[in-house]
Amino acid sequence: MQPNYRRCISCRKIAPKQTFWRIVRVHSSRQVQLDKGMGRSAYICPHESCLYNASKKNRLGKVLRTNIPDNIYRTLWNRWHRLNNAESISTKPPNS
Repeated sequence: MQPNYRRCISCRKIAPKQTFWRIVRVHSSRQVQLDKGMGRSAYICPHESCLYNASKKNRLGKVLRTNIPDNIYRTLWNRWHRLNNAESISTKPPNS
């Protein structure tokens, strides 16, 4: 079965949608939330440069056609920090 591909709103990279974070403007309530819901969606790479550009250039707001609450950006940055810390821990060489 062929995977579903999406494009990052920041760097424009195309990849399977599981590699991105999904931000949704819910159709009925017009609220913005992460990961779940039906409505207009935007996808972003879990990379520092993509998050920075998306927040500074309001790319999420433009794609979703709404104002993005600050807590969405804070949550995305927290995810990035957790992911970055987990990767740095797993790539450290064992102590000899």
